Amino acid sequence: MPDPARGAIAVAAYIIALIEVTDPEKYAQYAKLTPNAIAKYGGRFIVRGGKSLTLEGPPESRRIVTLEFPTFEQAQAFYNSSDYQHAKSFRDGAAKATFILVDGHHPTA
Repeated sequence: MPDPARGAIAVAAYIIALIEVTDPEKYAQYAKLTPNAIAKYGGRFIVRGGKSLTLEGPPESRRIVTLEFPTFEQAQAFYNSSDYQHAKSFRDGAAKATFILVDGHHPTA
């Protein structure tokens, strides 16, 4: 769908998280709070843990989470929101994480 602000077709954006849980009980509180904050910004889980297999490179043992948002800006707004920052306070000290925000593929005409 066209995005007048960008002058192009709007594409989904993704937050990819690699998480090493160090305190499962405290992390569980974080996991309970995040779905509502994600949904508030139009996001949804694509991957939430589950079975994985490293096909190339060093073995990856961290928990993998992928979130999809309608736009890059909505994903960024989610991450910076007070709702998510409150949830994130429960992750602090319960996990080591890397979060990456990336635009989806821009199809050509």
